[in-house]
Order: sequence, then structure tokens, then C-alpha cells
Amino acid sequence: MTYCVALRLDRGLVFAADTRTSAGTANVAQYRKLYYWRQPGERVIVLLCAGNLSVTQSVVSLLNEQLVQEPLKGQSTLFTVASLYRAARLVGDAVREVRRVDGSALEDTNSGFNATFILGGQIGAEAPRLFMIYPEGNFIEATDDTPFFQIGEHKYGKPILDRVAQPSMRLGEAAKMVLLSFDSTLRSNLSVGLPIDLLIYERDSLDVRREKRIEQADEYFRKLSGAWSDALRTAFAKMEEFKV
Repeated sequence: MTYCVALRLDRGLVFAADTRTSAGTANVAQYRKLYYWRQPGERVIVLLCAGNLSVTQSVVSLLNEQLVQEPLKGQSTLFTVASLYRAARLVGDAVREVRRVDGSALEDTNSGFNATFILGGQIGAEAPRLFMIYPEGNFIEATDDTPFFQIGEHKYGKPILDRVAQPSMRLGEAAKMVLLSFDSTLRSNLSVGLPIDLLIYERDSLDVRREKRIEQADEYFRKLSGAWSDALRTAFAKMEEFKV
């Protein structure tokens, strides 16, 4: 399984994804689930993937093939679409194409056709946007009321996002919150694991300048995890006990 989260903020976008993939307790592997495409000064497009690894890799491969093949008349690619909405439609079309080829075979198994994506970025002067794309290829867009999306094993990391996430947050502040969301998930779900790929996109930069892989021994993540545990214990101890 996996856990991915992305936020749309006034100052830009924050993306994060774990790298653990498991097919039973004896078959655990590490795969990247955060991808991005960029043309500096023109566009940055980021994709997070969760679900059946063969499906998500096929979708990414189709998107990459479109970039290197001679395009058919009227065919768009991630480097030619005029908006993030059109990019989301392009990813949705790729999902439907993989379903057309592999869907029947997968539906005959226990795993089924299972793949969900988060797409975000900025193209030209358009404001940064964020979309969640479903296995059917349709999608929804993040708003000020709901500035974040999660896919995969999201339930353990959702409470802090619900309580803290605001579009006005600083990017570094949002990245801290995202990592705390991952810390809660890692403690409660063995199917999610380090390393974590983190990408921070600054609005109107039209380039990727801040990305990092958070490894097991990452000093900041370890300090953050310990400080969060201490803060929770302190807050709990200060609360009035229940009395009948």
C-alpha cells in the first residue's frame, strides 16, 4: 500500500509520498510514487500515485511515451496542454486506456483495477492547481475549503490535516505538518514506510527547486517525531481527568 498527500496553498504546493510497496508480508519492496515533469519558466507538473503498482506504472509510462513519440494530429501531451485541467484530463485518459487493456484481467482477480492519482502544478500565468483523479479517470479539484488531497492509507494522517491545514500557511510550515501526518501513519500502519519523497513548489517559480528524500536516519524527521510525541504527552497530561 502507500500514503500520498498534497496541499494547494497561497504560496504554492506541497507534495509527499512514501515508497513502500507490499504484496503480502513476505514481499515488500521500494518504488518511487512521486513523479514530475518540468519545462523551466513554462510549467511544472507533479503526479502522486497510489494503488496497483502495475497500473500506476503503466499510466506514467503512457504519459512519458507521449512526450517522446511523434504526436498525432490534435494529440496533447503534458508539455503542450494549456492548463492543469487539461493535464488532469490527459491523465484520466491514460487511466482509461490502461483500464481498457488490463481492466478485465485485473477485475477477475482479488486486487481489481485500483489506482488513484493526485496531479498538481502550474502552467504559465495560471494559478497553481491540484486535482485528485479516480480509477475511472474522472477527477475533482482542491479548493480553499478543502486545500489538500490524500490517497492510499490516509486515515491515520488525516486528523492533523483537518485541524491545521490552511491555504495561508507558509510552505515550510505546511511541509512540517505533512511530515507529522506521515509520522502518525508510519506508527499505525506497517504498509507505509520510509523513505518519503517530499517536493515543495513555490508559486510562479515554474521550476522544481526544493525536493528531498526523507531517509530512515534523517535528523530533522527524527527530531520532529520525538518533539511531536512529547508535545502530545504534555498536552494530554495537562487535560482534566474524566470524573463521574
